[in-house]
Amino acid sequence: MLVDAHCHLDDRRYDDDRAAMLARARAVGVTHFVTVGCDPNGISNARALAALHSDVWCTVGIHPHNAKEVTPEFLDGLAQHFTHPRVVAVGECGLDYYYDNSPREAQREVFAHQVALARRVKRPLMIHVRDAYEDTLDILRAEHASDVGGIIHCFTGSWAWGKQALDLGFHLSIPGVLTFAKPGELPEVVTQAPLERLLTETDSPYLAPAPHRGKRNEPAYVAHVADEIARLRGMDVLVVREATARNAVTRLNLV
Repeated sequence: MLVDAHCHLDDRRYDDDRAAMLARARAVGVTHFVTVGCDPNGISNARALAALHSDVWCTVGIHPHNAKEVTPEFLDGLAQHFTHPRVVAVGECGLDYYYDNSPREAQREVFAHQVALARRVKRPLMIHVRDAYEDTLDILRAEHASDVGGIIHCFTGSWAWGKQALDLGFHLSIPGVLTFAKPGELPEVVTQAPLERLLTETDSPYLAPAPHRGKRNEPAYVAHVADEIARLRGMDVLVVREATARNAVTRLNLV
């Protein structure tokens, strides 16, 4: 069993072979897909895919890149999506100070609004953070995000920061970056963090793992992430695949 806890199944790069791409993932043991709706168009696409496939769930939120585009009224309207059981998390939301596609103040306001939304609709958060680690923690604490927890998606931070996220009740979702020649501090993260707090993801079509670097990523490749966690921890591959899948199913209520 494998779970891709964060992917973008509606991306146009799958338009020519979406059904075949999903079939390849199912063939290697992917049993659950979480597709992410994080802009106004993506939200409707993600919901449509979750309605079409019994093994696909979705999230609803606003990415920090799009923070400048939305109004408080639009954000309030997101709550309506969470009456549907296949909408399992708020996000991806958070802060991105690397690209700064939206003004930082707008990012912080939209992020805080979505943490409050998650508490209101009683759904976990799916967090995006890049070059904004301290501000992310400050908002999570100020808005009492530990009430709902969630996952830090595409985790590439330090173990010191990861421990603080774990202390707030979050899980760490590990991407294909772990398989790169220069994975940063991720090997330390996946060996030090409790296995029961780790998830696997592709963030496809981005960040294809080795041996597929430079190609379009897809959910089947989540197996490489789980297998690298197993190698680094010195554990049986099947044990790690099943554990990380179970963690995702439980944390995101994929039922």
